[in-house]
Order: sequence, then structure tokens, then C-alpha cells
Amino acid sequence: MITQSRPYQTMNVLVIALLLLLLPVTAFPQSENKTSSPKTQIVMLGTGTPGWDPERSGPATAIVVNGTPYLIDFGPGVVRRAGAAYKKGVEGLYPPKIRVAFLTHLHADHTVGYPDLIFQPAQSRDIGRKVPLEVYGPTGLNNMTEYTLKAFRRNPNDERFRVNSHEIEPGIIYKDENVTVKAFLVKHGDIEAFGYRFETPDRIIVISGDTGPTQSIVDNCNGCDVLIHEAYSMATLNAATPEDRAMRKNLHTSSQELADIATRAKPGLLILYHRPNIGAKGLNPEKVLLKEIKKLYKGKVVTGHDLDIF
Repeated sequence: MITQSRPYQTMNVLVIALLLLLLPVTAFPQSENKTSSPKTQIVMLGTGTPGWDPERSGPATAIVVNGTPYLIDFGPGVVRRAGAAYKKGVEGLYPPKIRVAFLTHLHADHTVGYPDLIFQPAQSRDIGRKVPLEVYGPTGLNNMTEYTLKAFRRNPNDERFRVNSHEIEPGIIYKDENVTVKAFLVKHGDIEAFGYRFETPDRIIVISGDTGPTQSIVDNCNGCDVLIHEAYSMATLNAATPEDRAMRKNLHTSSQELADIATRAKPGLLILYHRPNIGAKGLNPEKVLLKEIKKLYKGKVVTGHDLDIF
């Protein structure tokens, strides 16, 4: 029989004790060691403009809170982009779950996905949307809703395609257990246009919609977690026709103007979207825009792409 001296026996006991202490942590992770997922996700469904860039669908952004989606704008391709995000793992963007939407303004690139949003997620009687679609937006939304339903609905008594449209004024326009949504006016030529501020359990998010530089963005962000803002670069402006240059200056926000807005608004993250895709010869419009803003703005800034998740 082989025997061990007392020091070796003591060492073996210590080793065994140490292994037993480590076993619950390594083999059976405790719930407190798991990283909790964020309550709020921002999903860039469409980051494009009226241009036909195949890589960027029309403007559409989803804020998903505790698995519930809230849609801002419904440009072309919105339902298919939502389906792509669902397949990517964002379960809240299963299209029939989209039941609340907000419209910044009535321009075509932000609205031509409206029939798609109304009809496609509700087609199936078994798995389609079971409640009315609630949509909030500027004056004219009620007419757009009425004529869209008249143009496309086969049976006027079909409950699957009910829509409740709400024409809004500045202030808090929507509230539930996940979000408080405030609308505020922005400057987009002579059309009524809104930006939105979303307050969720873990984030404050402001989205500009289409706008020229306006103090209302600064006031409603004011240190918000995320600011999603449109922009064009000076390089792409100089490459545009005189008519396009005048239009952009009147309706949109330049890189220099946005750098000033963000410096005063102080968001935790600035996300660029709705970027014109026309570039000066030999220049990448996305890289040029980001470079111009970073030259003047020292905060964190990224360019949004379709299906990016923040």
C-alpha cells in the first residue's frame, strides 16, 4: 500500500476544496453573472433619400422597446426591411407586430410604403395583425389614410385593414408602458414637419426627420442618449446642380450646421441618415460627410446603414 505524508494529504484536500468552489461558477453559471440585454434597440430599416440607391431603402427607423416596435416613417421597402431585421434576430420586428407608427412629414420618400405597412402585415387571417394600425403624423395624414384605403381595400368591411390615423400638434402625443413620445416642429420648407423624442426605460432618443437647422433639435435632445439626424456634405453640395444646391440649403442640414447642432445638443451618440448619394468625382459621399462632421464635432458619430442595430 502506498501512503502519503501529511503535507501531501493536506495539499490534496486544499486542491479538491478549491475545485469544488470553482465548479458552480464554471459549470453552472449563475443568473447574476449573465449580461442583461438592453430594453431599447434602434433599428435603421431605411436610411436612403428619394434616390434609387439599391443599398438603402426609403426612410424608416424602428425603436423596439421590450420587444414592442415603434416605427418612424414608412418609405419604400419598409415591410421587407422589417422582415429582414426579424430574420436578423430582432424578434420585435416580426411585421404583424408593427402596430404603432409615427410620420415626420408627407413627402413621398417617407410615405410610399404606407400601403405596404397597412396591407401586407395584415393579409393572413391566422397570423396577421389583429388590432388596428395606429398612425400619428402631420395635417394631411387623415386624407392620405382615407384615400389609401379606398384605392387598395377590396372589401370595405374587412377588419384586418383598420387604421386609426391621428393628426398631431407639438407636445406629448403618445404614451404607454414602454415609451413616451413627444412631437416637435422642425423646418422643412413650407411643409408641416415633425421631429420626435422617445423616452424609454433606458434611453432618450431624438430623430430629426427631414429638416434644416433648428433650435428645436437642440432643445429636445439636450444631452439625449442618441440623436438620429439627416445631413448632407459640402462636397456633395458643390457637386450638385444649382437647383439641387438651392433645394438642399432650403430643406436640409449641412455637415457644418449639424456639427454645430450636435455640439450644443450633446448627444451620447449621433447617427447620420438620409444622406444624399451624389458625390464629387472620385469622392465617397459617406466618408466625406463623416470626415466633415468629425472635423468640427468632437462627440461620437457614426453613419447609419440599412439594418444597423444600435
